[in-house]
Amino acid sequence: MRTSIATVSISGTLETKLRAVAEAGFDGVEIFENDLLSFPGTPREVGGIVRDLGMACTVFQPFRDFEGMPGDLRSRTFDRAERKFDVMQELGTDLVLVCSNCSPQSLGERSRILDDFAELAERAAKRGLRIGYEALAWGRHVHDHRDAWSVVRDVAHPALGLILDSFHSLSRNIPSSSIGDIDPAKLFLVQIADAPRLDMDYLSWSRHFRNMPGQGDLPVADFAAEIFRIGFDGFWSLEIFNDRFRAGSASGVALDGLRSLHAMADEVARRPRPPIAPAMPGPVAAERVAFVEFAANDTEAEALGNMLTTLGFAAVGRHRRKAVERWRQGEINIVVNRDPEGFAHSFDMVHGASVCAIGVSVRDVPAALERAAALSIPQFAQAVGPEEMQIPSVRGVGGSLIYFIEAGTEETVWESEFVAIEGAEAAVSGIGLATVDHIAQTMFYEEFLSWLLYYVALFDVSKTPQVEVADPLGLVQSQAVESPGKQLRITLNGSMARETLSSRFLHSYIGAGVQHLAFATDDVFAAAERAQALGLERLEISRNYYDDIEARFGLDPDLVERMAGLDILYDRDGDSEYFQFYSRAFGKRVFFEIVERREYAGYGAVNAAIRLAAQSRFKPDVVA
Repeated sequence: MRTSIATVSISGTLETKLRAVAEAGFDGVEIFENDLLSFPGTPREVGGIVRDLGMACTVFQPFRDFEGMPGDLRSRTFDRAERKFDVMQELGTDLVLVCSNCSPQSLGERSRILDDFAELAERAAKRGLRIGYEALAWGRHVHDHRDAWSVVRDVAHPALGLILDSFHSLSRNIPSSSIGDIDPAKLFLVQIADAPRLDMDYLSWSRHFRNMPGQGDLPVADFAAEIFRIGFDGFWSLEIFNDRFRAGSASGVALDGLRSLHAMADEVARRPRPPIAPAMPGPVAAERVAFVEFAANDTEAEALGNMLTTLGFAAVGRHRRKAVERWRQGEINIVVNRDPEGFAHSFDMVHGASVCAIGVSVRDVPAALERAAALSIPQFAQAVGPEEMQIPSVRGVGGSLIYFIEAGTEETVWESEFVAIEGAEAAVSGIGLATVDHIAQTMFYEEFLSWLLYYVALFDVSKTPQVEVADPLGLVQSQAVESPGKQLRITLNGSMARETLSSRFLHSYIGAGVQHLAFATDDVFAAAERAQALGLERLEISRNYYDDIEARFGLDPDLVERMAGLDILYDRDGDSEYFQFYSRAFGKRVFFEIVERREYAGYGAVNAAIRLAAQSRFKPDVVA
């Protein structure tokens, strides 16, 4: 698979873009005309930079409003084309992208369109160049790749071929099966872009909301599978117009781009009757969250321990050589690392007491590491002492770690690394918490799609629909990824508004990270009562909320009074129900949620605004 990306997809000067693309590992790059026009040197110098960086100049684009122009406008389009040919030869590329005409002056007469392309192809061939024709979704006369292909087919000139763009086809719901009619020798380039499903005009949708494969809602892998199936062996290029990407890191967006193409190809390779063989192990299957690790200093660790105690956790083990404790309840393991050396100490120095790592039980650790490497996800290793285990890990959100533990060996790890605290296991009565229900991570708005891609590319997870949560001071975008059996659930949250709780968390925490942990129970009322007896400081919910849900859901007044007395929130979807309550925040950073699901699949998003409003009322809970 030969990979490419358009310079319009990333931010910075043209030189910055080209270096970022090369460093990410792309084989080629599309030169977008606006980037060339703003470059202070010549096209020949740009071509030299591209070649010196070890890449091919995939295509020069775009050439607009060509076919079907009347009168003098027709001769002018050919003059413009000759100038494009001059630039192409200086750049060192033989392909120009001609997008279907959008001009209101253009004529849709088919014979005229065929004649125009026949002449253009002949002129290009005399200079050793090629023309790639692409149907824009908003094209005036041609807006379907089937019509563009019929033009290329009927002109039948070796210098004229087709360019397919997934956005233009999928946004119009054109069946990908129609690609099977295309001659792969006449398919000169494939451009790939995903996007969220939006109800808006095609031009605005395309110009602002495209994203990488896997980040949106379009069936990009179906589109790609049909192209692989016909035997296409040319460049796969990303053409992404997205305001977030233009404001982000050029190197980060370029790396995401390459990762998305490899993940897309891998998805295609794992379908029934795959047209290609997989190039990496399959998505990582998560069995469960094995542990959550907090970094903390001695003072923070004591305060965190006090809070965990009110949640029913008990310290059941101490590390044999380090200042690390294991806290447990049900199948939940919390590691509190206050050792004065190593990764956790460095993490605490930057962020304060916070979640620095997540341990995930997986079926095949070597395969998980190999897939991470294929997706350019860096591994992490630190020095270990004599007889200590080196648990494999990769970098995660905000510089945190994800540890991979072979499923079924968790107890061996605990027994090897920790000394049991005498009598502690017998004393673990808890409040009825059983498992980690989900982990909520907050990140900068510009990073949101990047981390979404990280999870869907690395793990065997699916995306839930995006939702917008109303914070009292702005909107928060939220989306979850879930493993098939729901053993791993992670919610991602980001906000453009500077004063939302999410944004203030990022500035206080100095980066992205875990903002709350949700634990599952079979009896939320018993859990709340036991936590109250242990001294947990709950988040207090307004009485108005309970008056509303009693009327909205027709709930029994006695049930509502019991929920109000314990600050329990409620949601219902059909016959399924969701109960949840929250702790106050620890260290202005992390808070805890206790949930009871009664066949409920969501995350109580309808209650998020209530929770955020309640948190905003308590200054100690709100990051400054």
